[in-house]
Amino acid sequence: MSGEKKTTIAAEVEALAKRRGFFWPAAQLYNPVAGFWNYGPLGTAVKNNFVDMWRKWWVRDEGAYEIDTSDILPEIVWQASGHTEGFNDKQVMCKGKEKHRWRADILIEDTIKYEGRLEGKTTEELTDIIRKNKIKCPKCGAELGEVFVFNLMFNVNVGPTGETKCYLKPETTQSSVLDFPFIYRSQRAKLPLKIAQIGKSFRNEISPRQVFIRMREFWMAELQIFFNPANTEWPAYKSIKDFKVRILPANLRDTVEEPLDITVDSAIAEGYIPNKLIGYYLAKVQQFYEALGFDRKCLRFKELLPTERAHYSKVHWDFEIYTEDFGWVECVNNAWRSDYDLSRHAKFSKQSLSVFEDGMHILPNMYEPSFGIDRTIWMLMLHAYRNDGKRTWLALPPALAPYQVAIFPLVRREGMDEKAKKLCELLNKQLNIFYDEADSIGRRYARADEIGIPYCITVDGETLRSETVTLRDRDTTAQVRVAIDRLQEVIEKLLEKQLPFTKAGARIK
Repeated sequence: MSGEKKTTIAAEVEALAKRRGFFWPAAQLYNPVAGFWNYGPLGTAVKNNFVDMWRKWWVRDEGAYEIDTSDILPEIVWQASGHTEGFNDKQVMCKGKEKHRWRADILIEDTIKYEGRLEGKTTEELTDIIRKNKIKCPKCGAELGEVFVFNLMFNVNVGPTGETKCYLKPETTQSSVLDFPFIYRSQRAKLPLKIAQIGKSFRNEISPRQVFIRMREFWMAELQIFFNPANTEWPAYKSIKDFKVRILPANLRDTVEEPLDITVDSAIAEGYIPNKLIGYYLAKVQQFYEALGFDRKCLRFKELLPTERAHYSKVHWDFEIYTEDFGWVECVNNAWRSDYDLSRHAKFSKQSLSVFEDGMHILPNMYEPSFGIDRTIWMLMLHAYRNDGKRTWLALPPALAPYQVAIFPLVRREGMDEKAKKLCELLNKQLNIFYDEADSIGRRYARADEIGIPYCITVDGETLRSETVTLRDRDTTAQVRVAIDRLQEVIEKLLEKQLPFTKAGARIK
C-alpha cells in the first residue's frame, strides 16, 4: 500500500491489526511483496471462528460434502475451464524507464471522476479514456502505452525439467467440478448434490491494495450445488420466501440508487430472481452476514450486466458490503454457471459427466456462492471498530472474537493470582480464555477492548471473601458482581444472547 492515500478508519484498523497480532504483510524482515499477508495469532483465531460458523451454515446445515483439494492443477484443466483465455484483467504500462504497470480501470478510477462503468470496457475503449483525459503514470509521470490483456493465473512448471505446465488455482471451483463424478458415485448421491471447499486461491493481481480487498493469495469458502436444470424447486424455499433481500437488479442500476428491499417471493414474481433455488441461496447469504453482525443497511446484492459477468456465468449477483473507507466491496460471488463447467470438462476429457436419474441422462447445472474469507474479516474489523475519544474497542460478535473472556487478578498477591488461574482452568474447557496480570487493571481492560474480547472477569479482594467476581461488558463498560458457581452459566447465556447484561448479576455503580 506504499504511496496510497488511506482513510482514517482503515489506517487505524490496519495499524491496530499489525500491532496486536491480527495480520501483517508476509516476509516483513525483507521488502514484502504486495498482495501477500500473514494472519497472526488473533487473526488466525478470528478466521477459524468464521470458518467454524461457515461450516455450520453451509456444510452441516446444507448436507454438503466437504473436500480438500490440490492447489496446483495441470494446464489442460484451465484450458477446459476457459481460464487461460478468459481469466484476464486489462493492464497498461508506462513508457518511462521503469516500465511501471497498472490495472487500467483502477488507474482511471483513482485519477479522474469517471462517469459510467469501466467493467466490460474493451482495451481500445480504456486506451481512449486514458488518452482523452491525459492520464500519466502516477509514479514517474511518463506517458502510458496501449491497454492490453493480462492473464491473472500463476504458472508453475512441475517436474525435474519443468516439463509439465501447471497453474496455481485461481478458484477452488474446478476441483469440485473434476471430483463431482467421483463424489456422486462414492457417496451414492443424488441430485441436487452439494460440494463444499475451504482453501486458498491465487491471482496475479496487477495492483494489489487496500489490505485484504485485492490480494494475490487469499482464502475462499465455496459451495457448489449441482442440480437438474429442469427442477429448480427447492424444498427449503418456504423457510425464506418472506425474507426481504436487498437487491439491485441489472435492469434498474441506471435508474435506482438504493437497493430494493423486497421479499424473495416478490422478487421472483417480478422477474428479478430467476428461480426458487437462486432465491433461497441469495436469502441465505444475506441471513448469514446479518448473523455475523453486519447491519442489513450496509448489505446488498448487485446483479452484473452481461458485459461484466465472468465467461462461465449465466446469472451473477455480487453480494457487497458498504464501508465509508472503500464504498461497496464485493465479498460473495453468486453465480449460476449453467452446465458450462461440466460440459467443457466432458469435451476436453472425452468422458461423459452426466448422471442417470429418473430414467434419463442429466448433465447438471451448477450454482455457486463463493465467499471471500479475508475480505469478510477485513469488513468485520472495519465495521466493528469503535473510538469514542476515550477508548478504542472492536465490537466483534462474541462468536468471532479471538477470545470470549479475559480473566484478570486485580493484583498479583494475596492469592488473587492463584484464584484467577484456577478460574481459567475451570472456564477454559468451554471458552477461549485470555489471561493477563501485567500493568494496572485499567490498562488491561483497554488491551482486552482493543482486541474485541466481549467480557472481562476480575478477581479481587471481595472474591476471596465472598466467592464472587467482577464481570465487565466490553461495549458499555458496565460491571456486575457474579457468584463463581454461576459464572459459566451466566457467560454462556450472555454469549448466546439469552440474558441481558443488566440481569447478569448485581450492578456495580
